[in-house]
Amino acid sequence: MTAGVVGGVAGYASSFTVVLTGLAAVGATPAQAASGLVVMCALQGVLAITVSWRTRMPISFAWSTPGAAVLIAAAASGVTWPEAIGAFLLCGALVVLTGAWPALSRLVTRLPAPLSGALLAGVLLPLCLSPVTAVAREPLAGGVVVLVWLVLRRLAAAWAVPAALVVALALTLTVEGGSGGAGADGLGWTPVLEWTTPQFDPLVLLSIGVPLYLVTMAGQNLPGIAVLRGVGYPDPPARAGLIGSGAGTIVGAPFGVHALNLAALSAAMMAGPDVHPDPRRRWPAAVTGGVAYLGLALVSTAAAALVSSAPPLLVQAVAGLALLGAFLGGLASAVQDGQPVEHRTAAVLAFLVVASGVSVAGIGSAVWGLLAGGLCYAWLRPRTIMNTAQNHPQDLEKDDDDGESR
Repeated sequence: MTAGVVGGVAGYASSFTVVLTGLAAVGATPAQAASGLVVMCALQGVLAITVSWRTRMPISFAWSTPGAAVLIAAAASGVTWPEAIGAFLLCGALVVLTGAWPALSRLVTRLPAPLSGALLAGVLLPLCLSPVTAVAREPLAGGVVVLVWLVLRRLAAAWAVPAALVVALALTLTVEGGSGGAGADGLGWTPVLEWTTPQFDPLVLLSIGVPLYLVTMAGQNLPGIAVLRGVGYPDPPARAGLIGSGAGTIVGAPFGVHALNLAALSAAMMAGPDVHPDPRRRWPAAVTGGVAYLGLALVSTAAAALVSSAPPLLVQAVAGLALLGAFLGGLASAVQDGQPVEHRTAAVLAFLVVASGVSVAGIGSAVWGLLAGGLCYAWLRPRTIMNTAQNHPQDLEKDDDDGESR
């Protein structure tokens, strides 16, 4: 039960600034962003309690942190908040379809790891540069925030980002003489819900909805399933998790929910052997984590009010520090040594196009990067196979013996 509370609070504190920044980037007002945070916490809690109770497995849920980075990358594209809501609904529908339709699930899992890693890293790069920008523009405040994060990263890694956020807020209150906090931008301490009727723009659906779906699947759902398998659950309820999180996204989208998914980092905290030696007795941790998220929903508007009082540059710096681990994972997947050089070339091309932030014909860089990387990957792959046949013909003979076609 303790692991569930710690996992829920740590997962919330380490990334809620990323979510608020992402929602604001696509046009959300402070009240609309706070509404999204409240509803996400509530839905995550309900999903974790329901699915864990029914399956007797520690199934935890989270918001899509890489997905929030997709929204931040789309800030300059002129997207309106109702159009963003339409993209959130598309993402949720695609996740439900992935869980319900095995063929689509297989297609997504066959997306080459270097390309999915490059997409994730390219989307995260601009935000991960925010700490550098903060130190350059505000040497004292930015430097202190980064220093605190660095020290805690060595001593207590799980609390490094929350501590950096506390320092950023403390510096803000000190400089402003105690102004800000609750009540900033019209926000109070009680939870708020803001309904927005969605609008469906084809370009926004393609530029935001599809990349949001892809990074949520590649960056969180698939790792979440892998984490459960790695800690002793060889057959996790992936279908229930995908359908549940996708349906939750659809229900919550009009209130500001951008994407829900299976948890990865907090899943390791709530489902690992430290919780209980017997895997069959770990599921109460996820239930307790769900209860913790229900409690966090009650204070999310106050948290949004505090964050809104801080300088955007410091908030983005903290968000960038929170995403360094995900960026490192995506980059490592894109250029890992085990991949042929042609595949890494395609991944680097995809990474560069996505990170450039270019928008052509109203379509964002994430789509163009994935397209450029995919075409390069397809073009160079036959050459890789041909070279393998010339240099290692015994490999092809072995494949033929196994009944597989190379």
